[in-house]
Amino acid sequence: MTARRSRLSRAAPLLGVLLTLAACSSSPDDSGPAQATSAPSGSVAAVCDKEPAGPTAAPAGAVVVDPAIPNDLAVKTRTAGPGTTFWLKPGKHVLGDDKYDQVSPKDGDVYVGAPGAILDGRKVNQYAFTGHAANVKLTYLTVQGFAAPRDEGVVNHDSGDGWVIEHSTIQDNDGAGLMAGARQQVRGNCLRRNGQYGINAFSGSTPITALVVEGNEIAGNNTGDWETKIDGCGCTGGVKFWDVNGADVRGNWVHDNHGTGLWADTNNNDFLIEGNLIENNDSAAIIYEISYNAIIRDNTIRKNNWVDGRKYADKGDNFPTPAIYISESGGEPRIKARTAKLEISRNYLENNWSGITLWENADRYCNSPANTSSGDCTRLVPDVKKCAAPAISTEPLLSDCRWKTQHVDIHDNKFVLDPSVVGCQASCGRMALLSNFGTYPDWSPYKGAVVQEAITYKQDNRWHDNSYAGPWTFIPYTTDRVVEIGEWEGSPYSQDTGSTFTAQGGG
Repeated sequence: MTARRSRLSRAAPLLGVLLTLAACSSSPDDSGPAQATSAPSGSVAAVCDKEPAGPTAAPAGAVVVDPAIPNDLAVKTRTAGPGTTFWLKPGKHVLGDDKYDQVSPKDGDVYVGAPGAILDGRKVNQYAFTGHAANVKLTYLTVQGFAAPRDEGVVNHDSGDGWVIEHSTIQDNDGAGLMAGARQQVRGNCLRRNGQYGINAFSGSTPITALVVEGNEIAGNNTGDWETKIDGCGCTGGVKFWDVNGADVRGNWVHDNHGTGLWADTNNNDFLIEGNLIENNDSAAIIYEISYNAIIRDNTIRKNNWVDGRKYADKGDNFPTPAIYISESGGEPRIKARTAKLEISRNYLENNWSGITLWENADRYCNSPANTSSGDCTRLVPDVKKCAAPAISTEPLLSDCRWKTQHVDIHDNKFVLDPSVVGCQASCGRMALLSNFGTYPDWSPYKGAVVQEAITYKQDNRWHDNSYAGPWTFIPYTTDRVVEIGEWEGSPYSQDTGSTFTAQGGG
C-alpha cells in the first residue's frame, strides 16, 4: 500500500443491460445487524461479452463510416460539423499509420457502432479519441489495441467535459482505457485488460465534477504490471480518481484487477461508492487517500488483497494491509458535500486479507518532504508555501495543513473471515486505527505521538453495530499494539459498541 510509507507518485439505472445473477442489495441477516448485506453469488454488472448490439442500420442523418477505407473515421470527423452522428459499419476500423493518427471529435459528436464494429489501434496509434470537445457520446463500440503511454488514456485522452460512454467495450489497450472530464457518464461498459487502468479520472487543470461510473464491468486491468516496473508508483488498478469533486460509483463489478479495485487519491471529495461487487483484486478493494467526505455503502467485497497482503506478510511487514484502506482521509464539514463525514456502512466483506484500516501518516502533510504528492496541498490551504515553519505550528495552519483521518463512521457492516479460505494465519484478520511516531522533518509540529493520539482518541473515528465472524484482532494506535475483542471494546479505545462477534467464519 503506497501511502502508508508515503511513497505515492502522481501518476439512471441500466436495467436493460445489467445481468443480475443474484441480489446484491441490503437484506437482513440473522447473525448480525439488520442492515448488513448478504453475499451474492454473482454480479450486478456482468456485461463483458454480453453488451447489447448497436443499430444494424445507420440512424437518420448519420454519416456512414466504412471499415474498408483506412482512416475513414478520422477524415469524416474532421470534415463534418459539430454535433454530427457517425455510424460505424460492422468490421474492423483502423486509423492511419502514424502513432498520432487519432479521432478529434467536435462538440456534440456522436459515435455509434453497428454490431461487430471495432476501432483497432493495432498497437500503432497511441490514442483513439482526443481533444477538448464537450458532450461527445460513444455507444455500442469496441475500442482496442491502442498504445497510450503510462498515465495517459485512449478514449477522451484530453479529459473533455460532458462525455457519455455507454454499452461499449474498451479493452487490450496500453495506458488507461478511459480518461475523464467533468459531468462524464460511464455506463454499462466492459473495461478490461488495459495496461494500467480501466479509467484514469484525471484532468490536471481543474477538478472533475459530477462524474458517474455505473453498471460497468471493470476487470483484469494493469496488464503492464506497473507497480513492479516502478516500485511504489501507486499508479495501477481498476479505476483511479484524482481531484474529483462529486462522483457516483454505483453497481459496478470490479474484479481481478492487478492492483487496487477503486482508488480515490488526492483531494477527492463527495463520493458515493454504492452497490458494487468488488472481488479478487490483487490489492485493496477500495482506497480513499488524502481525500474528503464519502459514503461507502451496500457493497459486497470479497477475496481482495490476497496478493499484496501475503507479499507484505511474507517479508515480515506488520502493517495491516486491508480490503478498505482509509489513508489521511475523512469528513470535513467546511468542504461542501452530501455528507460531512466518511461513512462506511451496510457492506458485506468476506474472506479478504483483513478488513478496514484507518491510517494517518504523521510525517505526511502539505509541504512536508515526506509527502510525495509534493505539488499538492489540502483543500483548506491551497497554497503549499503557507504550510511552512514557523506559521505551521499555530492554528489554523496546524490543523488545516494536514489531511486528517477524522469523522469516520463504520457501522452495520458484516465482516466474515475463514483463514483456511484465504490461506493465512493471524495476519489476515485485522482491523486497524493507527498512525506512526512522527519524526520528519526537523521543523514538523507533528513529531512524536501527536498524530497517534489524535487519530486514536480525538478525531471521532468509530466502529459500532457491526457483525464479525471469524478470528478477528484489532490494532489501535501503532502497529506494535495488537488487541483482542474485549480490549478493543473497553477503555481507552471504546470501539464496536453494539457489535456482535462469533468465533467461526464462513459465508
